[in-house]
Amino acid sequence: MKWLLVCALFGIVACGSGKKAETVPAETVQAEAAKPKSAAAEHSTTRVSLPAEAQRKSQVQTVTVAAGNVAEALHATGRITLNENQTWHVGAITEGRVLKLAVNVGDRVAKDDVLARMHSHDVHEARAMYQRSLSEFGRAKTNENQALRVRDRARRLYNLKAASLEQLEHAETELKNMQTAVFQAQVEVDRTKTHLIDFLGIKLEEPDHHEAGQHHDDDADLIPVKAPAGGIIIDRHVTTGTVVQPGGEMFTISDLKTLWMLAAVPEEHYARLRVGMAVRVSVQAHPGQGFRGRITKLGEQLDPATRTIQARIELPNPTGLLKPEMYADAELELPGTRRAIYIPEHAIQEVKGNATVFVRRGPAEFEAVAVETGQSANGKVEIRSGLNTGDEVVEKGAFVLKSQLLKSSLAEE
Repeated sequence: MKWLLVCALFGIVACGSGKKAETVPAETVQAEAAKPKSAAAEHSTTRVSLPAEAQRKSQVQTVTVAAGNVAEALHATGRITLNENQTWHVGAITEGRVLKLAVNVGDRVAKDDVLARMHSHDVHEARAMYQRSLSEFGRAKTNENQALRVRDRARRLYNLKAASLEQLEHAETELKNMQTAVFQAQVEVDRTKTHLIDFLGIKLEEPDHHEAGQHHDDDADLIPVKAPAGGIIIDRHVTTGTVVQPGGEMFTISDLKTLWMLAAVPEEHYARLRVGMAVRVSVQAHPGQGFRGRITKLGEQLDPATRTIQARIELPNPTGLLKPEMYADAELELPGTRRAIYIPEHAIQEVKGNATVFVRRGPAEFEAVAVETGQSANGKVEIRSGLNTGDEVVEKGAFVLKSQLLKSSLAEE
């Protein structure tokens, strides 16, 4: 009986031991997964190997990091706007209704191009006034010729002792009065003619214009709205049928070969700004490309909300890459220099959200190093931490190394 009891107890223990060996607790799995990677694994994700032949094909080039004196620069943000000195707001010269439109927004026009044609009652009134002035001039000229003949007859009679001096003087006075009337009539003709041609832009009809065989110009009585200068149609405020009032704006034209940037400069830097100071402007639409300009005006008062002062920068735009209302960054070159480490902008790559450069660690080995950047100047970026003088940084081909690094990281994961 005792022997049977011992065997039974041994069997129970054996069965319990077998079950425990087959099951792994969940806590153990989680602890193993949470263990940090080995130093070798961590090291492998920051280094890239690239053979010499691959470096040659990828045109990998390095530059030695060195400290030097660099020009100080100040950064400010702002937006691109029209150059108001090269922008024209075309308005209506009289009341009327737009009958024809010749341009749309975005069209390029030259000086004196017709933008639109409008009907106005002023044209008919101006034509009538011009015709009346011509008639008055003709009457005055006829009276002058008559007075001239009377004066000449009085002079002959006076010389023959057949007329008195008083009669001759009266004839002379009448002639002068008629000559004055002719002069005044001529002034009125010129005035009404100028109003028609120069102000309203209406051509004068030839005397035989309505004779048989002559075609009447449908636009002869429509006022042309002309471009005061060459440029681009930035805005159009009218459509066919729009009734306009004198001075009402119809078109906005701007020459986009020069633009302005309005930069907001912090108050504490105002004393260092000068009109004529060189500026390098960059925009998101053209990364890595700088546009040179100069400060042409400084604001007269601070913005009370942002504590900034406006600096107006004039930018040449011969190729038209810059567009009004683009957001822009301005780099103002301040007088004076300071000691700093700078590397080319294109040497910096973004890796996992960090500014990163590739440093040569051997003939075929490169290390990705996170750096802290500072201000930019003349295509170079200040490095505040992460590099030492003497390091060889990849200047060209860094993107190839970045691609290799990301592939290695994905493979390890």
